[in-house]
Amino acid sequence: MSLCQRLLASGVITPMRHKRFFNQIRMEGRRRALRANLTPAEAALWRLLQRSQLQGRKFRRQHSIGPYIVDVYCPSERLVLGLDGSAHDRDQAAARDLNRERFLVSAGLTVLRLENRRVFENPEGVLKLIRQQFRSG
Repeated sequence: MSLCQRLLASGVITPMRHKRFFNQIRMEGRRRALRANLTPAEAALWRLLQRSQLQGRKFRRQHSIGPYIVDVYCPSERLVLGLDGSAHDRDQAAARDLNRERFLVSAGLTVLRLENRRVFENPEGVLKLIRQQFRSG
């Protein structure tokens, strides 16, 4: 069963909305702006993942899934990577993060949240964590 079929069956999306569940056109300008203004941690992580450097997997930056724009997405693994800095420590931001994570998990995606500092302090450890999420070698 495809991802769209599972989402339809679970009620996460409706038949009229499922065609553009990923990278909705209405969010294109916002995605482009976010890609042009990456945080230092996003830029560092992207340098590690771009051009299929990690076991041949392709990753996308600032990719929209449903109503959310995620930091990094690997379509072949259905893996979402989120980078958390100090802005995510506030209660309101934490609640938004939790709602987003629930939505993504209910859509059949795996979510891996990483602290910004880990990307700088231990990039090899971050790559190892990401590889551990891969479904196949």
